Amino acid sequence: MGSLFSRGTVGTAPGDADATMATGSTGPSSISLLRAKPLDAYVFLGGNIKRCWFNPTDPLLPKYVYRADVSPEGGKVKITVHQRANLGRAGLTTYVIDFKQSGPSTIITTENLKMPPDLAAKMQFDIDRWKRGASNCSKQMPAVAATAPAKAQR
Repeated sequence: MGSLFSRGTVGTAPGDADATMATGSTGPSSISLLRAKPLDAYVFLGGNIKRCWFNPTDPLLPKYVYRADVSPEGGKVKITVHQRANLGRAGLTTYVIDFKQSGPSTIITTENLKMPPDLAAKMQFDIDRWKRGASNCSKQMPAVAATAPAKAQR
């Protein structure tokens, strides 16, 4: 059975997509989840994100917290990853995963705002694996070029 995902990027040439993912680039990238609503895509990816990146025993992101904002009708979902502040509260936003309806598909856009490049590359690597049907929490880290996160443009 084929994957429900297809992949593309925003702001890169067609041949540059894999290079961008391996660098922890701060530019946005997109993945389309075919035949799924944003809420369904969130349930699919969000479960893996919570289980792999934020689990209590061996999290990828122990110094960060996860927040999700789901519209009442489920047509838009946004996951934000924040630096952990006092008492586990959400601090500075470091990474955004946005789920939006586009025809019969959901477009998933990721953007690194302040996440270290190695972690951003690992997060994108995991999202790409999950879109291909993997469901495990891989410890494999992709190769990353030395680049600094871009300043947030908000």
